[in-house]
Amino acid sequence: MPPQLKVLLPLFAIIVVVFVVIRHFLVPVSFGENGHYRANSLIDNANKEMVYASKKMCVECHADIGEKLQSDLHASLSCVVCHGPGLEHSNSPKTVQIIKMSGRDHCGRCHAINPARLKEAVNQIDVVEHHKDKKDCIECHNPHAVWELKK
Repeated sequence: MPPQLKVLLPLFAIIVVVFVVIRHFLVPVSFGENGHYRANSLIDNANKEMVYASKKMCVECHADIGEKLQSDLHASLSCVVCHGPGLEHSNSPKTVQIIKMSGRDHCGRCHAINPARLKEAVNQIDVVEHHKDKKDCIECHNPHAVWELKK
């Protein structure tokens, strides 16, 4: 056996043993029980307080808007995209107001010109040049029925 191996093999064995010992203390007990993740994370996530209202919950009270949205380009979007989590509002509609995001920055997240986005998928506009009077988008467009222009 070459003399280099007499030094390297025990060193390699020590490194492997140290790795196995450290791994034993760092890997959670439930790791790998249900797949390549910590199984107890399912319990942790199930115990978190809900904050998001579903679109179904929104439409229960806002059926008129739900009806408009069915035949609109925004039909596939969840209400949380523009209105935030919404569960507090859903639980206490008289006391908690829903968020109403709007404006060129908010609408521009999806509708600003983006060469990486298919033009056929999302209507894109130049948010700086489009109506230079800097009006808020919802002053002219109804987000629940985008082709229905306001007067």
